Formats: sequence, C-alpha cells, structure tokens
Amino acid sequence: MLNGFKDFILRGNVISMAIGLAVGAAFTAVVTGFSNAFIVPLIGVITRGTGDFSRATFQVEGVKFPYGLFVSASIAFLITAAVLYFCVVVPMTKVQNRFSVKAEEKVDIKAALRDCPRCYTAIPAIASRCAHCTSEITPDPEALALAGLPAQR
Repeated sequence: MLNGFKDFILRGNVISMAIGLAVGAAFTAVVTGFSNAFIVPLIGVITRGTGDFSRATFQVEGVKFPYGLFVSASIAFLITAAVLYFCVVVPMTKVQNRFSVKAEEKVDIKAALRDCPRCYTAIPAIASRCAHCTSEITPDPEALALAGLPAQR
C-alpha cells in the first residue's frame, strides 16, 4: 500500500504540479503587492479618492461591509491573469506553433461527391462503380490525385 503511495508522490507530474503551485503562490503575492503599492493608489489619484481600497467600507443597519478588500483582490486578480496570459500563454503558444510538426491534413476522400451519370444519386468522386445502380463510372482524376490513389483505366 505504501509503495503505491510512494510511486504516486514520486511521479513527475505530481512534483511539477507542486512546484507550479508554489511558484504560482509566490507570483500571486508579488502581483498583489504590486497592485496594492502602485495600481490601487493610482486609481485613488484618478478618482480623487484615498487610494486605499482595503479600508473602504459601507454600513447597512450597523453591519460593516469591507468592499475595499474585494476591490483590491479583484484588481490583483485581473493583473495576475493579464500578466500570465500575455507573458506565459501567448509566448508558449507561439513557440509550440513554431516548433510543432504540422501533420498533413487528412483528406476525406468520401467528402467530394458527384452525381452518377445514369441514376443521378450522389456518389464519391473517386468511385468507379455506382453503389445504387451498379453502373461502371470513370473516377474523377482530380479526386484520385487528392486521395493519393493511382489513376484507373
């Protein structure tokens, strides 16, 4: 039983996830500090407020609601999300697109249809015999080339 737990813990993806969470928590602390030190006071200057949202509250029937904490946390979240998106996600997507080998797109050889000249039902363009009336038909050479099939005589 303990061997299974040891294998689970020592698996590479669990260790990577733990490191990612630790780095993410540290990054969030840095962004929150930046937000509270620079962004929130700038918003306070622009709105002619105090600039310290953490102390902003309102009262309803004697109950105090500290909405400023929510505003500060929301600003920190938006900054964190924007930085992660523009500094991590976008560059990684570009790198993956640049270095990924693009597999050849598979061609659906049955997608190209044409009408049977005898019974006028839709059949694949590469067909050499109609499935409905069984008459022999010359396949479309372009469809054969697209499908990578040899030309038929």
